[in-house]
Amino acid sequence: MNQVMLSNQSLYSQISSLLLYQSVFKNEIGEAFLNLLDCLSYPEDDHLNLDCLIAYGELFNALAKQQKSWQDYLIDEILINTNPFSEQIQAVPLKNLPKSLIDAVKHDLSILQKAYHCQPKEIAQWLKETIKKDSVTLAWELDNNQDSFLHKSNDWQEVIEELANYYRQQGTGIFAQYKALKWYDNQLIGINNPDAVQLNEIVGYETQKASLIKNTEILLAGYPALHVLLYGSRGSGKSSLVKGLLNQYSTQALRLIEVSKSQLKHLPFIVDKLRNISQKFIIFVDDLSFEEDDDAFKSLKVVLEGSVTAKAQNVVVYATSNRRHLIKEFFGDRPQLSEADEVHAWDTIQEKLSFSDRFGLTLTFEPANQEKYLNIVHHLAQQAGLNLPPEELEFKAKQWATRHNGRSGRTARQFIDFLQGELAIMNQI
Repeated sequence: MNQVMLSNQSLYSQISSLLLYQSVFKNEIGEAFLNLLDCLSYPEDDHLNLDCLIAYGELFNALAKQQKSWQDYLIDEILINTNPFSEQIQAVPLKNLPKSLIDAVKHDLSILQKAYHCQPKEIAQWLKETIKKDSVTLAWELDNNQDSFLHKSNDWQEVIEELANYYRQQGTGIFAQYKALKWYDNQLIGINNPDAVQLNEIVGYETQKASLIKNTEILLAGYPALHVLLYGSRGSGKSSLVKGLLNQYSTQALRLIEVSKSQLKHLPFIVDKLRNISQKFIIFVDDLSFEEDDDAFKSLKVVLEGSVTAKAQNVVVYATSNRRHLIKEFFGDRPQLSEADEVHAWDTIQEKLSFSDRFGLTLTFEPANQEKYLNIVHHLAQQAGLNLPPEELEFKAKQWATRHNGRSGRTARQFIDFLQGELAIMNQI
């Protein structure tokens, strides 16, 4: 048995002895790596040589599919891994964790670092030396994109404090993997490509923006923050403002969870699921309004007003609506003395009308006048690098608003996007 086989057997055995981080290898890339190590650990045999080639191809294919280097893959998996250490360290100081748990982390990190140092060319060379036949064994080589403390460390057993801080800040599992999520089919689903809108793209409503930013920073600082209703005209940037908060503060442990109106009945359960997690959460409900006797209304009311269960300090609801009164009211709802069935019917009406007051902070977005609309257009044009004369830009913007959806931030964005494409095509001619 040659030295390569002994080395592979040793690494395979050590990985099998992982105590906390076993799931790092329980996916397509990890399983392909272990399968290759297993094949390379046996003496020469024509059938096993074929298995080795197949296993190497599967690992190459899996890495190519995700466009990751082996080192980036391994560190990504460590940083999102859910295990007793990564979960407990989010709530308990490192010094208060059991010594045996810390020792287990050091044990696993030592092994994982050995796996990390398996370079693609080295793996390809292992294959050549094991099967002892001429075969094409291209190495999967890709520059590392990660710039984490693990990449920089020569001894992973010495970075437990940094690893603990990372888990506290970024969480584990789906909350470390995604900054934006949605509640769908009774579970949280990660959003791969969240809207990249930035706060500096949203102009014209500076007071409202400042209030929302301040409330969000209070949440991130660990103090009681308010639920917020963003109410006003369509296209004024209410939804974009909430999404912009995520892009601004996701590195400070902010996460956004989108919940549709039809899923609001699950809201109390979602909040309970989040309350003991170290990250801070905005539950985002877009275009909110209710019909009469809507169960979603009752569920949201429980979260806004509280119940016997204590309020979750790390969760706020940010809702947008085009309606000041969120529950639709009809003239027929208003009781007449001769036909009112409910003795205190006006109390019911007032409860409907005052529901929006249950949000601690209501931000009003008034319709954009011409001055505000043109200011937004100039701001977006500057960001897009459009160098049209101001008079021409304003003339085109006014025409666009007249022919399309009226004056609003959304209309301004649509105009600039169209104009940018139009000018790019003209410059190619």
